[in-house]
Amino acid sequence: MRGVFLDLNTVDRGDLDLQPLRQALPHWDLFQRTAPEEIAERIRDAEVLVTNKVCLGPEAIAAAPRLKLICTAATGTNNIDLAATSERGIPVCNARNYATDSVVQHVFALLLTLVTRMDAYRADIRAGRWSESDQFCLLDHPIRTLAGMHLGIVGYGVLGQATGRMAEAFGMRVTVAGSLRPDAAGADDRPALDDLLPELDVLSLHCPLTERTQHLIDARRLAKLSADSLLINTARGGLVEPSALAQALRSGHLGGAGIDVVDPEPPPADHPLLAPDIPNLVLTPHTAWAARSARQNVLEEVRANIEAFVAGAPRNIVAS
Repeated sequence: MRGVFLDLNTVDRGDLDLQPLRQALPHWDLFQRTAPEEIAERIRDAEVLVTNKVCLGPEAIAAAPRLKLICTAATGTNNIDLAATSERGIPVCNARNYATDSVVQHVFALLLTLVTRMDAYRADIRAGRWSESDQFCLLDHPIRTLAGMHLGIVGYGVLGQATGRMAEAFGMRVTVAGSLRPDAAGADDRPALDDLLPELDVLSLHCPLTERTQHLIDARRLAKLSADSLLINTARGGLVEPSALAQALRSGHLGGAGIDVVDPEPPPADHPLLAPDIPNLVLTPHTAWAARSARQNVLEEVRANIEAFVAGAPRNIVAS
């Protein structure tokens, strides 16, 4: 079988061991990146196709008559037309639980940066204010402790659960919001998100992006949070309405936000959250998942998915 990896550069920057791919299949065409107009030619003879963020619509899938399996080098499958793959009977398998440690440490890197006012103090040092100080330390930006804070978690899968455990290690009180899935109604005794928001010091998002969760955190829900509360989003950019978040931070209604994901990515230069005047915003370029160990785990997940398919027992099937 021949495999094609369309965008290896999104996972490997020359620092990973590619042996898992070679263990899974003997023949690979590895492309660092693939433009839309290059897809059809590159996948024409593919039997196994791996993509991270390259979009595969009906036309692309039709251009690969020998295709037997699609693997995503990620958990999300928004970039693949699952109706078209199902029509062809092509299984789509994703990578799961490969970046838990990386994401959770990033959640707390964002949170700790906000509560310690790390960015503000580093800016003071660069501006020479510590050297000019008449005392041994600077105390211009109030510092808070995580211990005793109330953390609300939306989405209680592997990442949400791991975030909760880490929060408890910091002495935080953790409450999980009720499930947003329609089939959970009446069977979930956890508090509804709208009821929980006014009680929180920190809100951390770990749910998938669906039609139901698009702009889940909008102006109405931001208004329910207290003026010194913090928002953390390492899940999907579309969960938060960006203009509403920017306004909440500018007005001082929200104490701060740590954001690793936006919509779209990469963001245009005029994206609302890239404005230089937004206070107490820590923005990172979708790197919560990107520890080297996590990226290596992605390749191991791809290997396991291919080997399971070849053995006749596919795993991590999203659609077929």
